[in-house]
Amino acid sequence: MPTVAPLDLEGHVVTSAFLGDIPVFATAAGTIHRLDGGEKVTEAHQGLLACVKDVSNQTLVTGGEDGKVLRIAHDGSVSELAHVPRKWISVVAAGPQGAVGYSYGKVAHVRLADGTTKDFTEERTVEGIDFAPKGMRIAVARYNGVTLHWVGTSGAPVDLEWKGAHTGVTFSPDGRFVVTMMQENALHGWKLDGKANDTRHMRMTGYPAKVKSLSWSVKGKWLASSGAPAAIVWPFSGKDGPMGKAPLELGTRANIMVSQVAFHPAEEVLAIGFVDGMIIAVRIADGKEALLRRPGKGAITSMGWSANGKLLAFASDAGDCGVIDITA
Repeated sequence: MPTVAPLDLEGHVVTSAFLGDIPVFATAAGTIHRLDGGEKVTEAHQGLLACVKDVSNQTLVTGGEDGKVLRIAHDGSVSELAHVPRKWISVVAAGPQGAVGYSYGKVAHVRLADGTTKDFTEERTVEGIDFAPKGMRIAVARYNGVTLHWVGTSGAPVDLEWKGAHTGVTFSPDGRFVVTMMQENALHGWKLDGKANDTRHMRMTGYPAKVKSLSWSVKGKWLASSGAPAAIVWPFSGKDGPMGKAPLELGTRANIMVSQVAFHPAEEVLAIGFVDGMIIAVRIADGKEALLRRPGKGAITSMGWSANGKLLAFASDAGDCGVIDITA
């Protein structure tokens, strides 16, 4: 059984991640806790709504009820990227070359590293933003589909339509697919072939609950998802992705739902967190399972691997957090 270094915080913890070698935990109250020679606390927001890790420079990008978009470094220092008084920043995204995406209402904003901002207005409320892995391009999730925008060039936006509410969006690591989480119990995907009119649909349905967590495997061959009493893992290695293929079901537990999934940074191993606080790791190749943490307080709300894949930070909606050493 791996060793667990526990950390007990108050209330709901939104994000757990490693910035370099330092585990950090962001709470819904707006505090950022770092385990750096002891626990250090940064008061970042009055109410934190969104938080993502910027892999390119090992920082957190956060949005809050105070209308602020912040970048938080591994030493706890805070840079304000945007401030929109009286607006809630509920969507943030980290892109290439220091670019950051954020939104409120019907407008998606992209702030470039030099401080200039590009605005993209949608017909409906923006629910999610993701940056393409190559080129400065964003996908914006909204009601009835996704819009693809080029940032900084005059290329026309591409509308990917599918009826219903799309609540989050992700590009595949090779940029060939866009997948959304939906308000109904489903994912929806599009294959991008470079031609505006040549996009193919993928319906990924059959979930008993809403999908709230997605994770791509290191080379993008697999997309893991929550929303069932097992991790549902779709194959994306073929040219048409999961079209016509059944997903893997990993870590099945009778009636206990998966709440978070996080692929290992180097191997095809998936960490699976459940609503009862339990965490297991499963190897894709043979389905072999390893218990990482016994059930605890609250549903797992976030998991983040260290760069070398030896440590896993986790958090729950009851403030039950910690770091698991899987080599121990």
